Amino acid sequence: MTDLKRSSKLFMDETRAPVLDPGARKTKTGYFWALARDDRPWNGTAPPGVAFTYAPGRGGLHAERILQGFGGILQVDGYAGYNRLIAPGRVGPGIQLAYCWAHARRKLVEITRAGTAPIAEEGVRLIGELYAIEAEIRGLGPEQRLAARQERSEPAVARIKAWLELHRARVSAKGPLGEALSYIAKYWTGLTLFMADGRIELDNNAVERTIRPIALNRKNALFAGHDAGAENWAVIASLIETCKLNGVDPYAWLAATLHAIVTDHKQSRINDLLPWNYAAKLGD
Repeated sequence: MTDLKRSSKLFMDETRAPVLDPGARKTKTGYFWALARDDRPWNGTAPPGVAFTYAPGRGGLHAERILQGFGGILQVDGYAGYNRLIAPGRVGPGIQLAYCWAHARRKLVEITRAGTAPIAEEGVRLIGELYAIEAEIRGLGPEQRLAARQERSEPAVARIKAWLELHRARVSAKGPLGEALSYIAKYWTGLTLFMADGRIELDNNAVERTIRPIALNRKNALFAGHDAGAENWAVIASLIETCKLNGVDPYAWLAATLHAIVTDHKQSRINDLLPWNYAAKLGD
C-alpha cells in the first residue's frame, strides 16, 4: 500500500464483502476497497499492483483514510463518496479525480438494449471513437499519447460535447436517456481530464478487472467469518491479484516466499519478496 501511494496516478474502486455477524444471526455488508496501479498503458516503469483494504462500509471516509499520504491523479467511477477526497482540508492538496468513460458508455448501451434509441446509439458510437484512438496509442509514452489526443481526440471530444448539449435540451431529465446525459455532463471535467495528461486512461477498468475475481469468489465463499477474516481475505487477494498483474504464478510465488521466510530471509529485505521483484528474478 505504501509503495502504491508513492505513485502519481492510481485507480480506486470498491466491492461488497459479506461478513458473518453472529450476534445478529445474519451477514452484514462490508466493503473491499481496491487501490491499484497500472502504468503499462503509458509505458511507465513502476510495476503494476493492487492493495485491497477491508472496511465496514462504503462511505467516502474509508477512501479518505486509505489515501492518506497520496497526492496525485485518482481514476474512479462516479460514486459520490469520492468527492470528499477533493474537498478543502481533506486528504491533501494535489488530488485530481479522473472519471470513467466506460461507466458513461454503459448507461447508453443499456438504453440501446431496451429498444430503438438513435440518440443513445450515436453517443455509443462517438465514445467508441475515443476508444479506437486509445487502442492505437496504448504503450506509448505520456507525451506521445497527449500529442495524439490533442490532434485526434480533441475533435472527437468536441463532437461528444455538441451531441450532449443538443440532446440534453430536448429530452426529459427524468428518463433513462436524460439521466445518462446528466451523468456525462456532471462528470465532464473529470471525464475529459485525459486530454490534459497522457498518463490518464479513459476508464478505471484496470482496477475493475482486479475486483472481478473477488466477486466470483464471493459467490463461492458466501461470506467471511468475521471482520478479521475479511481483513485476511483482503491481504490474500492483494497478493494473488498483484502476482497476476505481474505475470507471476501465485502458487509458485507463495511457495518461494514461504521457503525464503523459513530459511531466515532478512526482514530488512522484505521488499525482495514482493511479486514484481520475484517476476524480475524469473526474467534474469
